[in-house]
Parts: sequence; C-alpha cells; structure tokens
Amino acid sequence: MSELFKNIDARTKLAGTNKLEILLFTLGVDQRTGRRETFGINVFKVREVMRTPGITAAPEMPSSVEGMVSLRGVLVPVVDLAKYVGIGSDTPRDIMIVTEYNGHTQGFLVEAVDTILRLDWAQMRVPPDMLVANMGGLVTAVTELPGNKLVMMLDVEKVLSETTRYDDEFMFQNIEPIAHSEHTVYFADDSSVARKQITRTLDALGVRYVSSVNGRAAWEELKKVAAYAESSGRKVKDLVSLVLTDVEMPEMDGYILTKSIKSDPRFEGVPVIMHSSLSGMSNQNLGKSVGVDEYVPKFEPQRLAATLRRLLHVNDAPQA
Repeated sequence: MSELFKNIDARTKLAGTNKLEILLFTLGVDQRTGRRETFGINVFKVREVMRTPGITAAPEMPSSVEGMVSLRGVLVPVVDLAKYVGIGSDTPRDIMIVTEYNGHTQGFLVEAVDTILRLDWAQMRVPPDMLVANMGGLVTAVTELPGNKLVMMLDVEKVLSETTRYDDEFMFQNIEPIAHSEHTVYFADDSSVARKQITRTLDALGVRYVSSVNGRAAWEELKKVAAYAESSGRKVKDLVSLVLTDVEMPEMDGYILTKSIKSDPRFEGVPVIMHSSLSGMSNQNLGKSVGVDEYVPKFEPQRLAATLRRLLHVNDAPQA
C-alpha cells in the first residue's frame, strides 16, 4: 500500500491547477441497497494506509469510534466509517486510512482501498439534494467514472467534528461584534459543518455575509457584484469587504477562486482569507503564491474572528 504514496511530494504541485488526487475506497456492501459504493478522500489529507493494528477500547466514545491505536507513540482515535455512514455492512474492515487535517490525526476503518485517481475539480460536482439527504449531509461532491461508477467525497470535517465533540460554546465565547456593521463578507465552503462555524463567527461579529457551496458559485456571485459596481459607478471593495474561501471544493477550488479575484482589477483592495483544514506550510505557501492575504486553519473561530476583525478594520481606514 505504500506504493500509492511514493510521489506524494510531487502532488503538492497540483494545487493551483484546479486539480486534485483522491484515494478511492469502499466500506462494504450496504445492507439497505445491496450495493458496494465507492468513496473518495483527498490525498492531501491522507498520511498513510495500513493494516489495522490492535485497537484499544476507550470509554465514553461515540458509537462509531472503535477506540484508540498507538502510532509511533501517539494515541489516535479510530472511526469505523461504515458505522458512521450507517451502511451496516458485515464485511471486515481491516484496512485503516490514517488522516491528518485540522491539526488532528485519526484513523478511518475501511473495507479496501482501490487506487489514487487524478481529476480536475471541474469534474467534481455538487451532489444532488436527494443524495445529500440520503447520506445525512456527509457527501460534499460526486464524480462519475467510466462504467457509470459514482464516487462520493465524504465530508471528513463533519466526521471529525461529530466524533471529537467540539465544545461549541467555548469555541465562540467572547467574540465581540465589530463596531462598524456595514461590512459584507463573501465566503465559499463545501462543508456544511464549516459553513455553520463560519456563519456563527460572522453572526457573533455582527457582519453581513453571502455564502456559496463552492468556488464557482462564489465567483459567479462576485462577478455579479462587480458588474453592478461598474454600472453604478462604485468600487467593488465598497460592496465586498472580504472574501473567505476553502481550498477543496467541487467545480472550482479556492486557489483558482483566489487567482480569479486577484487577477481582476475590479477587485483591487478586496482581501482574501484562505480558510482550510489543509493547514501545512506547503499549503499556506501555495495560497500566498496565488495572492491570499491571510491563511486561517478551520475549527479555530477565535483566530478566524481575530483575523477578520483586523482585516476589516484595515478597510475602515480613511482612503488617501
């Protein structure tokens, strides 16, 4: 299985090209449908794939968390994805995908891993509402492979949030409203959990916002604002105070969205914050290379609020 990740360093070059590589895996035959579905996870979030070591049961864990394993001296929680998704398969799941994102490491038990597939984000589509409902909001994107094979990207941030029991009230405590309330922030994220946290942060700050489920939808909204600004003789930055974007999104990722904004002179003076679970230095540097003004890891609302407050305050400064 280590052969899958021999060229992982080279994969960082995909960022900024609207391309991604996903590791395909299965969870077993769904007893509800009789089908074996194929799922995917971004390779950037995968640290390694291994045979599942001995799992130690731990008390007071969510039902889908099997326990903990020791990886090089570090205790890592292990989530049985089939149980979490509600597939109810009896197929043994003795393969573990070790993931690392949002500053957390966790293991996902799966039936089998297949291959690494290189795609353009444009091939990843926003899932239909029926599929989102059937999967409990766990699918963030879908793509169709030859042979009518559907691949579903799971919202692993939602899995992390619901299996680690974040203390929401503590995370948002003491976020004070911004003095000036005329700001409008545009943000894009395909994760329902991330969108909820962003809106809670913006609500606490007293800032208006317009949300989108991916970069393409956000760019269409921003172009409408730019066209309106031109027709009314106004500057875009008077209507768009700031853009907040995820990195991984179907149809258009955050790098391409940022490139589009920063290469369009109409958006001069509009800061862009990249808000991502891919918080490694390589991803931060890639964000800066396309013009990102700030980089804030997900699931840190206090830090996000402080960054928003600072950048929006800069916009309040009198123009020379």
